[in-house]
Amino acid sequence: MNTAMAAELPKPAASILIRIRGAMPDLRPAERRVAEAVLVDPARISESAITAVARLCQTSETTVLRFCRAVGLAGYPELRIALARAAQSEEGDRHNAPVSGVILKTDSLGDIVAKVTHADARAVEETGAALDLAVLEAAVSAVATARRVDIYGAGASALVGEDLRLKLHRLGLVSFLWSEAHQALASAALLGPADVAIGISHTGTTLDTVDALRVASERGATTLAVTNFSGSPVAMLADLVLITAARETTFRSGAMSSRIAQLALVDCLFTGVAQRSYDRAVATLETTYAVVQTRRRRVSRVLPPLT
Repeated sequence: MNTAMAAELPKPAASILIRIRGAMPDLRPAERRVAEAVLVDPARISESAITAVARLCQTSETTVLRFCRAVGLAGYPELRIALARAAQSEEGDRHNAPVSGVILKTDSLGDIVAKVTHADARAVEETGAALDLAVLEAAVSAVATARRVDIYGAGASALVGEDLRLKLHRLGLVSFLWSEAHQALASAALLGPADVAIGISHTGTTLDTVDALRVASERGATTLAVTNFSGSPVAMLADLVLITAARETTFRSGAMSSRIAQLALVDCLFTGVAQRSYDRAVATLETTYAVVQTRRRRVSRVLPPLT
């Protein structure tokens, strides 16, 4: 399936909930109350009149309408339709696995495993569902033709950045990861129009990453953000924004599912870049794999004697 055909496919209904979660940091307090009510019980809101929703959220009908426009909808009727579809999707999912990622004090280890793995799986699934293929295509083109690619991230995002750097390096592309603030700024200052700068931040508010991407942008580099929130500072600085869809849960497991979502997204980016020069990519990957294999210990298995 080519990119144009894939881009025309309808997004899953649950994507409205992804969009609302991503918009949360940019909403006004009253609008955020509406968002929280929607996320807690989309089915209830889809069946409620706008007056009832305004009363539930202790706000006005005008604020509810502003919230609808803030998440890209024309008005409240469109919100109700989108939520009805999303609620149906969520209900179907609820029969298969625990939707809530809240870890309770009374949970068994089995419950914990079920909730964590479900949150990770949903993060990957929803990230793929909400991914803008046109933006991904532009990001692939930019990285594939860049003179060098500098990647910025802190904490768990730095781990994702290092994974991407290693993958690009195995394709023969010049790439660097900068997780220390001063080094990141210094590297960004040396970039130019032929280069790509990638900022990875779940919240999009990590100052080290934001500042490095700002300097890279000022130097004329193509800037790419990988974040969970489209209205975040790092997204506002970027020429291209790739959005993940991870949910925050107890014990900062959002920091776990966000990392999984980021890894899935950068794998899509890497694979797109590799496909651009398919034969060369296969050859370089096979060459590096063969060299690494020489460092693996050869184990001879001795079968036990027959009795």
